[in-house]
Amino acid sequence: MSDALPRRGAAVLARPRAYGWAVVGLVLVAFPFYLDRFWLQAGLFAMAAAIGALGINLLTGSTGQLSMGHAFFLAVGAYGYCAFAGDGADGLAGLGLPGWLAAVLAVALAGAAGGVFSPIAGRLRGAYLGIATLALIFIGQHVLFNAHDLTGGFNGRAVPPLDLFGFAFDDSELLVAQVPFGSAEKLWYLGLLLLLAGVLFARGVLRGRPGRAMNAIRDHRIAAGVMGVPVARYRAAVFVLSSVYAGLAGMLLALVFQRTVPEYFGMLLSLEYLAMIVIGGLGSVAGAVVGGVFVSLLPQLLNRYSDALPLVSAPGTGGIAPGEAARYLYGAAVVAVVLFLPGGLVRLAARPRGRTARPSHSSGEER
Repeated sequence: MSDALPRRGAAVLARPRAYGWAVVGLVLVAFPFYLDRFWLQAGLFAMAAAIGALGINLLTGSTGQLSMGHAFFLAVGAYGYCAFAGDGADGLAGLGLPGWLAAVLAVALAGAAGGVFSPIAGRLRGAYLGIATLALIFIGQHVLFNAHDLTGGFNGRAVPPLDLFGFAFDDSELLVAQVPFGSAEKLWYLGLLLLLAGVLFARGVLRGRPGRAMNAIRDHRIAAGVMGVPVARYRAAVFVLSSVYAGLAGMLLALVFQRTVPEYFGMLLSLEYLAMIVIGGLGSVAGAVVGGVFVSLLPQLLNRYSDALPLVSAPGTGGIAPGEAARYLYGAAVVAVVLFLPGGLVRLAARPRGRTARPSHSSGEER
């Protein structure tokens, strides 16, 4: 009887949470019918950032491996899709493959690039791995700026629209309930599906045996090895998985931007992804999503409302540019989280839930 009460209380608490997630899902599905293109693109950038943050959170937050080369694998996914899907009409290299196949191959290419580097990731740790992955950024930037026939050089290259079995995610107008759907509206649902799949897969990994092994490696590498965990193999495998997530995020970013630019995939982007997981919550799937949304939306909102904000103005007009202001703000957020909220922003939502759960458990013991 006493064991049944806590279970019943947990079920009662789970119902409002399930209803809440259902409402959130319905709202997200309805957004393309009511929001303009700016907000849809901002949301798509946030989805792509959240997918990439999930990957680096598995590597850094759950396994304790520092990576500064995440932007390199995003670039592999973005440019890989362009190379596989491009038809060469713009004078750049392209295989002209179907869109769905090009997307799959681009993500697989990012995973293969991570696999090439994974032996190093399996042997190095901490700052040493961070410095080693930093070299990927310099190599990637050199290739992106100089391999003109493949990347388009400084000006980048146009991104072919995704085509899934005859359905094109382009700006050709599609009427749905008398609402015109362009590329942003169509990509919105694709981004939601990719983000949902990424979240569910990451949760499955962390809640299963691999997740326990990853946390053991993060907390005490030597003890994990003594218990029989193949430390080097797990580190290498998680690095590949993180690269796959980054390639998927890069491919989605390319489809939203509709043009790839080498300068975007630099060291600042890697630092932003580290800021995402610190602000959201290290080792937490929800924290990666929250941090990705926070860091990706902040500069866009500052740019949108720069006229109404003090000290923030358009670049070259004497004030602080929105991009710079955003970096100052989420830099301050990183410091504040490290000092006052080590678990990240997700702890703010977890605390009230923890308080409500404790009384029901104690009352069950007393009865």
